[in-house]
This record gives sequence, structure tokens and C-alpha cells, in this order.
Amino acid sequence: MIVVVTGASASGKSTLGKALAGALGWEFAEGDDLHPDSNRALMAAGIALGDKERAPWLAALARSIGEHVRSGFSAVYTCSALKRRYRAALLADGVSPQAMRFVYMRAPRALLAQRLARRHGHFFPASLLDSQLSDLEPPGGDEPAPTLTVDATRPARVLLAQTLAWLGAAGG
Repeated sequence: MIVVVTGASASGKSTLGKALAGALGWEFAEGDDLHPDSNRALMAAGIALGDKERAPWLAALARSIGEHVRSGFSAVYTCSALKRRYRAALLADGVSPQAMRFVYMRAPRALLAQRLARRHGHFFPASLLDSQLSDLEPPGGDEPAPTLTVDATRPARVLLAQTLAWLGAAGG
């Protein structure tokens, strides 16, 4: 099973992802680590990524996810996966929708801006928040795999419990 924690920057993806991986005894993979250096440089310069720039990153994530599935190991990934087609791209390496679950971190702009203002040492600047939110397509009924939406304003321990309960009920 692969769980991908999605949402805008500073929504809490890494916090929930690490907690979830720890609770399940699964590997954790930070999606940002798979960005090519060129993407990191663009974002650090305050330049928003477009579909063209995101394509190699999503392909690298899909390959990594596919390798986990083929090896029989479960993992928790983080990935903004802002658009439905980006979420679908993560299944591109032969991963069936039954092997994947998405957890979407829904967060209001004000919270994201506050968290970004406090974050130091990350390549994603607060100036790019609005570009992410304009690209964001919250999950709908036609998602490529089962999806849980959680309220990122809630404490991490509450989100962890909610996600674990959902995974248990969904056979995760």
C-alpha cells in the first residue's frame, strides 16, 4: 500500500506523513527530495513551476512509488499533487488504484501563509503560495484512487488518528 499525503506547501504534509509512516512502521519518502535541482532553483528564485517543470518530478515520484509497489513494501509519500492529473500521474508506473490512497490536507490560505512565514531553510518561498493555490484542484468524486480529505487546522495527532481509522476501514 502507498499513501500519498497531498496539499499546498505548509499544509502539514510532512508532519502527518512522518507520523503516519512511524505509526504504521512504513518507509517515509519526502516528495520534495525528488525535485530536480532546476525546479528547486526556480522556486528559490520565486518562480512558480508549471506543468512542464513538474512533469519530470512527477515521473520520478511515479517511478519510486512503482518500485515500492513491485517490491511489496508499503510507504508514505508527500507530494503537493495540486491537480487531479498530477495525482493520476503518480499511478503512471503500473500502480493500480487499489494499491494507493491519497490524504488531502485542506488548509485555508491564512494558515498556510502563517506557516510559510515561520518556516526557514526551505527552498519554497511564501511569495509562491498564491500560485500554488491558483493551481490547486481539491479532490472530487473522480479521483484516481481513494482519497480522504482532512482539516489541516486540526492537531497532527487528531489527523493521524483520523487517517489511521480511514485506512483501517479502507483495508489499508
